Amino acid sequence: MTTYIRRAAALCALLFVALLLNATRLQVYKAPAYDGNPANRRPSIARWAQPRGDILVGGRPVTGSRDTGEQLRYERTYRNGPLYAPVTGFASQMYGSTLLEDLEDRVLAGTEPTLSLLPVWNDMARSRTPGGRVVTTIDPAAQLAAYTGLGSRRGAVAAVEPDTGRVLALVSTPSYDPGRLSGNDRSATAAWRRLSRDASKPMLNRAIRQTYPPGSTFKVVTAAAALDAGVVRDVDAPTRSPDPYTLPGTSTALSNEVDGCEHASLRYAFEWSCNTVFAKLGVDVGLGRMTGTAHDLGFNDPDLRIPFSVAPSSFDTTMDRAQLALSSIGQFDTRATPLQMAMVTAAVANGGSVRTPYLVERTTNASGATVSVTLPRAPRPAMEPATAARLRELMTGVVADGTGAKAAVPGATVGGKTGTAQHGIGNSGTPYAWFISWARADGAPVPAVAVAVVVEDADADRGDISGGGDAAPIARAVMEAVLGR
Repeated sequence: MTTYIRRAAALCALLFVALLLNATRLQVYKAPAYDGNPANRRPSIARWAQPRGDILVGGRPVTGSRDTGEQLRYERTYRNGPLYAPVTGFASQMYGSTLLEDLEDRVLAGTEPTLSLLPVWNDMARSRTPGGRVVTTIDPAAQLAAYTGLGSRRGAVAAVEPDTGRVLALVSTPSYDPGRLSGNDRSATAAWRRLSRDASKPMLNRAIRQTYPPGSTFKVVTAAAALDAGVVRDVDAPTRSPDPYTLPGTSTALSNEVDGCEHASLRYAFEWSCNTVFAKLGVDVGLGRMTGTAHDLGFNDPDLRIPFSVAPSSFDTTMDRAQLALSSIGQFDTRATPLQMAMVTAAVANGGSVRTPYLVERTTNASGATVSVTLPRAPRPAMEPATAARLRELMTGVVADGTGAKAAVPGATVGGKTGTAQHGIGNSGTPYAWFISWARADGAPVPAVAVAVVVEDADADRGDISGGGDAAPIARAVMEAVLGR
């Protein structure tokens, strides 16, 4: 009898060991495959089993969660969804997540280990830490001013704080309500289909993901290169610039839309946007120096993140001299995002140094205790401080005496540059209206804001499009909001 008991005990022990080995195989080796199986709904159920943490603007949440009582229990909600969609993105039970909802998902979902004092215990107990909060740098007044200013027109606005790189406004129109995509019912499917097929591309973040020919706003870059290279030493001295200017190696003549550009000084050419002067300046500076200045200001950088990725702005590095002439006035293959042109403006305002822009001030746990803080990166020199001072003087003249008068803000010094960018086959498209600017309150030591605005109003009369008329008032509204005017 003892023998049978011993054999039965050995068999039980063997079965127990086999059970442990199988459990280990399933829990350790097979778990990733099971977790990734589309038929496994448990990760989705767990993901939506508790409210997400909030994204904050100006200290107030612009997101929330709604208890549906269903298996995927909590849906994402948005306050002023179209206003903040270019910042928050969406978090959808069916279509994933974008922008901050995506890049800060671990914090918002409560899966970030640093949110909990005992993350290992949470894993063992299969409990979840409440979602944390993401505090943005956005100024709600500036965001609203930009959104209201663009109205029903297609376009974008980016505004940054020059001496830190904090993003103060990020607007793209037309926009959309991210809350329409939150659930998993037919209405979410219909909304996705409608938004995806909309010719105006409301889900495209034009401020960071769309590049445009920058037109005459790029003349800030060309002027910086010319001053740094010593091609121009006196901004009031005549330049050797014929009108019209024949592009090198071609019979194509470039002309101007204003009088007085022949051999005009840099100051006059900048204030009245003389194409011939800047096209020739770009050629005189040379491809190497022009490329170097553009690169130092952020062009051709595929790695810019704020924290989500920004489409790289481009300045061709293999052009002939005729192409260089056109690129130096923001045409040919030169392309820029509104955020990139805000960075150019901020560099001028910040004494010639570029600050990397950032959108997240800090993250906290659900109780408000700080988890991480974004520190401004060290400034990167892009031009000589004396060059930046000259450009601030020239940009101030554009607003005081030139094409940017509609950007003037009482009680502040404002510098700006207009641009009207041609595009399409044979420049047949309705031009884009640009305006870039910075503003410093009277008595303040440094400029408080740098802004870039682009308006692509396809319904406007071609002859009525201008950076000074269409985009400058929007920039003024944003600057007034930041300055508290």
